[in-house]
Amino acid sequence: MKYKPADRIQDLQYFGEFGGVNPSISDSSTYTFLSAKTMFDTFEGNAEGCYLYSRHSSPSNLYLGEALAAMEGTETANVAASGMGAITSVILQTCKSGDHIVCSRTIYGGTYAFLKNFAPQLGIETTFVDITKIEAVEKAIQQNTKMIYCESVSNPLLEVADIPTLSRISTVHELQLVVDNTFSPLSISPQKLGADVVIHSLTKFINGSSDTVGGVVCGTKDFINALRNVNDGAAMLLGPTMDSLRAASILKNLRTLHIRMKQHSKNAAYLAEKFQQDGFRTVYPGLKSHPGHELFRSMMNEDYGFGGMLTIDVGSLEKANDLMELMQERNLGYLAVSLGFYKTLFSAPGTSTSSEIPLEEQQEMGLSDGLIRFSIGLDNDIDRTYQMMKDCMVEVGVLKSELA
Repeated sequence: MKYKPADRIQDLQYFGEFGGVNPSISDSSTYTFLSAKTMFDTFEGNAEGCYLYSRHSSPSNLYLGEALAAMEGTETANVAASGMGAITSVILQTCKSGDHIVCSRTIYGGTYAFLKNFAPQLGIETTFVDITKIEAVEKAIQQNTKMIYCESVSNPLLEVADIPTLSRISTVHELQLVVDNTFSPLSISPQKLGADVVIHSLTKFINGSSDTVGGVVCGTKDFINALRNVNDGAAMLLGPTMDSLRAASILKNLRTLHIRMKQHSKNAAYLAEKFQQDGFRTVYPGLKSHPGHELFRSMMNEDYGFGGMLTIDVGSLEKANDLMELMQERNLGYLAVSLGFYKTLFSAPGTSTSSEIPLEEQQEMGLSDGLIRFSIGLDNDIDRTYQMMKDCMVEVGVLKSELA
């Protein structure tokens, strides 16, 4: 049977303090104890259900973590104040000075910058590889390698990682396979495919309203408990704590994720087909022309489609900027970074979300000047949206008028 992540979310049911249909928000930074011994036991991690200090955990954060663990099928989860708070905690919990990471060459710019520029200051080195070339991954593994890090669907080139094969390699070499699943919530369930740790930026599709930032680490109880350990836990000592009010807000939005992802995917698939027919170099995992199409199909939970992200190449940065500015002027969306909003967002990743990657490396991986990354919104009439976008494309000269 295929995994049904939305069912796992639906089956969760919480009650507020006074019988509310939403759990009560724990608006406290610290918690009281009826006995000094219970406080000691809580510090030692031996008092189930007791709360110590909100940097360690809070009821609101644990509710959200429980729901996200259910979605991903992991034993438990720990939420953080940002996606980078989740990512850096996992890396620093797993790796120490002298260790090595094998990482996909196309990843979120912040992750790339941390691994390329910051982690070496701590003695952690990274080899970046084309994650779609399994032989390159295996060749990059060293004696001191501790982790393979990738994204299910990469940012911004939408390369698809072969998670089952990467899992087998990780098992053979006794490595942690860490998968950032931000671009494909519900569509792909990395833990079910063999990932050890699953990360999301909650800022994006899961929250869906571009009004907060957040992150989550989903994994085993042992790993999450290690992250929270008061003595040497990265999530405890680095302080990437999510605010309880934000955790409660994201938990509410999580309940509609399945509806939103279906519409994001439906709209993106429609536009990708149209843009490809118009002659643009279009990258979308749902297109048969995508190199990872069959791989994605073999891993996916089919109800939720191929995701809401696509790219097109309009030839130059100047043309890309002209088109994005005009589309924003016509209320088709926003010239903005991030993704998962109910309106379409578009940006030129080479000069925005991937600008941390040196220009020569961008060119080597195929990140061209004219590339536009779209996060497709929840538009009700997607053909109307396409016709309006097409008019903009004709107006800025990246598409010829059918009347010409």
